[in-house]
Amino acid sequence: MDVPFEHEPVLLEEVMTLLAPHPGGVYCDATVGGGGHAEAILAQSSPDGRLVGIDRDPMAVRVARQRLARFADRVTIVHGDFGDLDSLLGQAGVSCLDGLLVDLGVSSHQLDVAQRGFSFMRCGPLDMRMDTTAQESATTLLERLTEDELADIIYRFGEERHSRRIAASIKRMSREGGLQTTEDLAVAVRRVMGRPPASGLDPATRTFQAIRIAVNRELEQLESLLGLLPEPLALGGRVVIISFHSLEDRLVKQRFSSLVNPCICPPGMPVCPCPPPVAEPLTRRAVRVSASEQKLNPRARSSRVRAVRRIL
Repeated sequence: MDVPFEHEPVLLEEVMTLLAPHPGGVYCDATVGGGGHAEAILAQSSPDGRLVGIDRDPMAVRVARQRLARFADRVTIVHGDFGDLDSLLGQAGVSCLDGLLVDLGVSSHQLDVAQRGFSFMRCGPLDMRMDTTAQESATTLLERLTEDELADIIYRFGEERHSRRIAASIKRMSREGGLQTTEDLAVAVRRVMGRPPASGLDPATRTFQAIRIAVNRELEQLESLLGLLPEPLALGGRVVIISFHSLEDRLVKQRFSSLVNPCICPPGMPVCPCPPPVAEPLTRRAVRVSASEQKLNPRARSSRVRAVRRIL
């Protein structure tokens, strides 16, 4: 790759406050990326805190191992999907966590390296795989899907109301043999949506997001991880999740709410058969990135963080 793996850790100060790493604690950064959050966790939990870092991107795994090598046996880096958290923790010899961090953002490396095929800002192959060992790329996905299936994905994962027309344009370009690169895909979208504005959201943004989510099964992975909670956490253990769009944040909010308030009884029911809460909120609402951080790292502008602590 022609660009080093870089990913500025977003909301670092807020994450560290919410996660509250301490000496002797056991932590997991389930999206270790370039290792920025993980490095801060290991530093704050010194001298004997332990961390398991997980990432589906083999390049991130290599970079994190190099960056965190100075922490020696206090850190274990594992290649895998965070949806398989329970089995990956088992591989690392960990059964219980004092803190779990999940950053759902796409790394700067993935966006900036044209060959990864994530961005319409750089012409590259239609890849979009976070895990480059996976079989299905964006090209394979677009070839496999029918026009109706593609439209449904663009509508569901991109929340794009012009999904039917965009899908028709993409499939037409594919049949004509003109769908080879990220630039081609952006052109197919803009044939329907028009040229990018001088400022504001590019019309191809939602379609690229939708296809990336589908290729990487991002929401499926998130649902799998959320379904495990609170089991991987020790009593008092904390989970902190950073999301970047409403689809992710909605899933996180709903799951955290079910842990904090599992009661589904109608008002006035004399005896509640519902289980007691197993977690308490550490954030009453999503914490957004500060104006100063957004200025330094514009890609963090849509980030938001939610956190809960296990109490039962």
